[in-house]
Amino acid sequence: MTVSFARNSDVRIAYETFGAPDGVPLLLIMGLTFQMPWWPDGFCQHLADRGFAVARFDNRDAGLSTHFPAPRHGTVGTLLGRRGRPAYRMEDMVADAVAVLDALHWDSAHLLGESLGATLAQLVAIQHPDRVRGLVSAMAGGTGGAVSNLRNVKIGTLFRLASKRYDDTRDGGVQRLVDTYMIMCSAAHPVDKAWVRATAELSWDRDHDPGATGRQLAASRTAGDIRAQLRQLRTPTLVIHGEQDPWIRPRAARELAAAVPDARLITYPGMGHEFPEHLWSTIARDVWETTTRDAASHARAAPRP
Repeated sequence: MTVSFARNSDVRIAYETFGAPDGVPLLLIMGLTFQMPWWPDGFCQHLADRGFAVARFDNRDAGLSTHFPAPRHGTVGTLLGRRGRPAYRMEDMVADAVAVLDALHWDSAHLLGESLGATLAQLVAIQHPDRVRGLVSAMAGGTGGAVSNLRNVKIGTLFRLASKRYDDTRDGGVQRLVDTYMIMCSAAHPVDKAWVRATAELSWDRDHDPGATGRQLAASRTAGDIRAQLRQLRTPTLVIHGEQDPWIRPRAARELAAAVPDARLITYPGMGHEFPEHLWSTIARDVWETTTRDAASHARAAPRP
């Protein structure tokens, strides 16, 4: 897989593509700290086989994209608001995503965001509506700012993540990534543990910045309450969520779908805070059918020349 780079001022953003270049543009936006290889190649290929030209990228402070030397922020303290000034803001991360669209020469695209990436996708649609054909928001947290996010986070999972300690070595770092991913998975389906470990090892070798999680989390708090903007959104929207998500309560998806006009909501039984392999074809179908349905609807509504 060839890695290319987009540029947002002095920030470089690494990205990769799948599928035919003349497919329907679809930009995948990853969640907190995780790198683009955590979008499984097989899932990306299912999307490409449906007819999408797929691009995935490393957010700033992840993977091969630009990292920041700002002080580290603790996860729990940052969620509770005990933090210093963030190294950057969500609007900067939004600009990174737009820079990838520019590098790909995509005037507009569908967006599929996961977790924090779902919030980023929502903000791109709000701030750059002309660049977004359709929005797919997966596993999103609250839309009402920090208090809403905390209300929708499962605190027990948060403390399970925060309580674990690892050696400051490659083995310790890889195990931390493996454990974090596995905690996010539903117990209702088997997980390809060999893939998880291989992806964790790849992630460590691409980047092992221990302060990145806190810095991205601090940035996430700058999004604020976006419910009013979501109510004005006219972008065709699909909201998806796992019914067994160990991290974000499904009510967050229901609240988001209620906020965005005409949004479609799909919840998947047995799915956690991840895209399980047995659902790849189903999710790819649902994303494709939503985009084609919306395109047909817009074509019928367009005035005749």
